[in-house]
Amino acid sequence: MKRRLLLVGLVALLLVCLAFPGFAQKKHFEGIRITFFPGGPPGGPFATVVYKGAKAAEEDLGCKVDYVWSDWNVDKMIAQFKEAVARRPDAICIMGHPGTVAFAPLVDEAFAKGIIVTSQNTSLPSIEDKYKDRGFGYVGQELYASGVMLAKGAIRRAGLKPGDRAMVWGLIAQETRGLRSKGCVDALKEAGMKVDYIEISDAINAEAALGTPVFTGYVSKNPDVKLIITDHGALTSTAETYMRSARKGPGDIYIAGFDLSSATADAIKKGYTGVVLDQQPWLQGYLPILQVCLAKKYGFAGLHIDTGAALIDKSNIDFVAPLAQQQIR
Repeated sequence: MKRRLLLVGLVALLLVCLAFPGFAQKKHFEGIRITFFPGGPPGGPFATVVYKGAKAAEEDLGCKVDYVWSDWNVDKMIAQFKEAVARRPDAICIMGHPGTVAFAPLVDEAFAKGIIVTSQNTSLPSIEDKYKDRGFGYVGQELYASGVMLAKGAIRRAGLKPGDRAMVWGLIAQETRGLRSKGCVDALKEAGMKVDYIEISDAINAEAALGTPVFTGYVSKNPDVKLIITDHGALTSTAETYMRSARKGPGDIYIAGFDLSSATADAIKKGYTGVVLDQQPWLQGYLPILQVCLAKKYGFAGLHIDTGAALIDKSNIDFVAPLAQQQIR
């Protein structure tokens, strides 16, 4: 009888473990609390991919993550960071867009309170140097180099020559984030092109559709423009809308930009967009979560990981398009 009861008990325990795997074994980083900044608005094409990567890390690793959405507004990011520090999580993963001057004293305060901080998407080099041994790292593209890479790739693919007109629609006003736009402008000028630059407004930064009149107005005044680079994932994903609104067909203006999305993949296939640099934002969600967990539990130093190495055009879009549809690439 006792043996039968023991057997029944073991079978019941096995069934519980199969039904609830976490009952049998704790996940590796349970108990660690993290505040994570996806950067943009909820549902935004780039920020959503970052969020999905972070969410996957949370589920895989067992940590608890609170997500803070900022509409790509640098003032909001700073205010939200202060609020996050006041809540005293174990770690905060920030978008570095406000730059080192704005963030430096706040990161000092966070580390003084025992909060690990790291950055994704936009690097903060001097802060990283100061706190690398305490877990401050970076996951994202090398900004200036990525801008140069995209501009050179677009020039080559579009067959452009010195004297041709190009426009860069970017974020040079942002201290560090603007390095990518600057890389685009510098590479175009080095190639001898006429370069116009337009700063993305805060309103368009938050809602790309508001950029339609800016695009159509520029094209109307500059009918000789051969290349437009959109230095913003949401603007890049709106390229077909911009072109149609300006009454331009596929290839009438060569469009280059940053970041994949389902809409951008479709625009590449249709010919409205020529080339994009994929900075793999899913990794910018997953890897910062992993990194701060490693730093919190084991004291590992910050990791510096370059995710921006791939140019996507018609030659390779078929492989990555299904992943873009799933919001992984």
